Amino acid sequence: MDERNEVLVEIKSLKKYFPLKGGLSLGIKKRAVKAVDDVSFEIKKGETLGLVGESGSGKSTIGRTILRLYEPTEGKIYFEGKEITNLDKESLRKLRPKMQMIFQDSYNSLNPRHNIGYIISEPLIIHTEMSHNDVRSRVQELLELVGLKTRYMNRFPHEFSGGQRQRINIARALALNPDFIVCDEPISALDVSIQAQIVNLLQDLQKKLKHTYLFIAHDLSMVQHISDRIVVIYLGRIMEFADSDELFKNPLHPYTQALISAVPIPSPRIEKKRKRIILKGEIPNPANPPSGCVFHTRCPIAEDVCAVEVPEYRELESNHFVACHFADKSGKSRII
Repeated sequence: MDERNEVLVEIKSLKKYFPLKGGLSLGIKKRAVKAVDDVSFEIKKGETLGLVGESGSGKSTIGRTILRLYEPTEGKIYFEGKEITNLDKESLRKLRPKMQMIFQDSYNSLNPRHNIGYIISEPLIIHTEMSHNDVRSRVQELLELVGLKTRYMNRFPHEFSGGQRQRINIARALALNPDFIVCDEPISALDVSIQAQIVNLLQDLQKKLKHTYLFIAHDLSMVQHISDRIVVIYLGRIMEFADSDELFKNPLHPYTQALISAVPIPSPRIEKKRKRIILKGEIPNPANPPSGCVFHTRCPIAEDVCAVEVPEYRELESNHFVACHFADKSGKSRII
């Protein structure tokens, strides 16, 4: 079997609710923020799966729940075919080297009291029995791998630029040779000129080391560049899921179409003629999500049924899934 057809990570009916504090509980069900609400997808070995949506849609929560940084409310998580949803702390600790995360905030995710040599070596100290010299050699190798000079080992995080700090975060994530890395908006806090460098670095590392990525972002153009397949999420639910090229050529959900319409095109002639979709209002409060289709309050083509019935999440075309009452091959949901 082709390795790229093998499933590395799978989530089934995943839910993550955060209970709200306060209020009475006298026979009344306590309210909760439904950050992730019944999400299912799989990630194949060696691929990059993009996860996109507006801020507050639940993207980062999905990534952290897969890694068991958050405990799931319901659903199942599988890694290499083994369910890890209810692993105890010791079993989870043994699994940690295989699953790592690159965080969005490149400064706050690095301990300012330690130099970067120690920061990168910490996973090796905790999870391996390598000698001091071997750890030092490994740190130097990792620094060179991410494009930093080995003489930087004794410097502290505040002495680096944002792009350099993100390279340090990447080096730390690579220290234990993980199979799966969650990239939680790793470029959103960086200058535009640096973003492409970090994305290209991630792609080069993937080709060299055969990692699997879950790439979380709200910038669809960058996700298109790096991803093999893309999941579009809104208010904790999947709206659309397809191959990257297919999603951009044939977006079936009105929300996906709106996101794509906001992606700049480097052609003034085409850009001038193109229709831009401006969604009304803001993403609703996940503690009180809309009934029926959660997108109906902002959808340009919503009808009465959308406020009542949750649309079926279905495969409309080969490997192209969508959750919309009016998405069909006739293009009835088309708004661009």
